[in-house]
This record gives sequence, structure tokens and C-alpha cells, in this order.
Amino acid sequence: MDRPNISGEQQAQEQFGTSNRAAAFHANQVLDHLNGPMQQFIARQEMAFIATASAGGACDCSFRAGTRGFVAVLDEKTLVYPEYRGNGVLASVGNILENPHIGIIFLDYYLTTMGLHVNGKAHILTPGEIESLPHLPAGMLESIQTKGGRRPEAWILVNVEEAYVHCSKHVPLMKRLDKHIAWGSDDEFVKGGDYFQVKKKPRS
Repeated sequence: MDRPNISGEQQAQEQFGTSNRAAAFHANQVLDHLNGPMQQFIARQEMAFIATASAGGACDCSFRAGTRGFVAVLDEKTLVYPEYRGNGVLASVGNILENPHIGIIFLDYYLTTMGLHVNGKAHILTPGEIESLPHLPAGMLESIQTKGGRRPEAWILVNVEEAYVHCSKHVPLMKRLDKHIAWGSDDEFVKGGDYFQVKKKPRS
């Protein structure tokens, strides 16, 4: 029997017998804002994975990276990250135009092996619009004023609705190595070329 007031999460918890465990997790670990330790954690990260979906529910998961703290916390309910020049498809930005819901996960592979989930609603801002916001961190101002390929083409402002821990149990501990980043490059060799050998495959 359909129960329209029961979410998919709740149905899954009932089916797998985890309702009590889930209730305890929500009570003890889920916030509707970013507390101090969460903000400090985000400020150390150099990468994040973001999930978006179109109005029809077609999903996309994408990778974002930058210098340490490239995702900036403006306050406990707001964070922002840059959109750099990419392949021109703009799948995530296109989804946000149709459906503002966004999920972000930060994973610390190099120090704590902890993770942080942040869910909320996203808004697309131009560099001019982001520059007009008050109390911007110094690193953001520097990014806005940067010239060339490293200058963000847009910014994604996220209003935080949910933030919670991702445990370290299965997150690998890795060693960070230096890599030259060719910001804004269209050089096929630098970008990896046709690594998955797709270019010459026949299309249906």
C-alpha cells in the first residue's frame, strides 16, 4: 500500500530494520548549519564531489578542486565555490538552473580520513555578483581578481540545509604529491587526451 507521507529514506529504514539507528544518527550528528569544526574542515579541503539533478531527476556527479579552502564558508548557513573553465558541457550548472537541490561531500584523504556531507539549495552568481557580497574571505577576493585561466567564470552559492559526518572507516589514507595544474588549458595532452578511447568509436 502506498504511503505518500513516508519518505523513501523511511521506507528503506523500515525494510532494512535501521529506523532506530537512523533516528539516533539524526539526533546526534545532523545539523541544519555548519558548526565551527565543520567550517574549519571545509577550509582545509582541496577537493569536493557534487551531486545535482535535472528537473526530471536525471542525476550528475562531478568533481571540483582548487587551492586549499577553495570552497569558502561565508557563514554557518552559506558556502560558495568557484566554477572554472571546463569542457563547456556545464552539466552541474545546467541542473542547478532547473533544480537548485545540491549535495556536496568533502573527503579528507590526507590527514583525518573523515568526510562531511553538505546538502542544500544552490544559486549561480556571476563574478560581479559575488564581488558585491559583504565580508568575503581574502582568498575569494584574490580568486575574483585573478586574470587568465584560473579566474572563475561563475560562483555557486549554497544555502545549507543539512550537514553531517561521513565516517572514516572506508576512506583511504593517501599521500599528497605535487602536480602542476595548467589552469584553463585546452592542450589535449595536458588534459589527458582521449584516455578512454571514445573519439573514434561509431555513434548510434
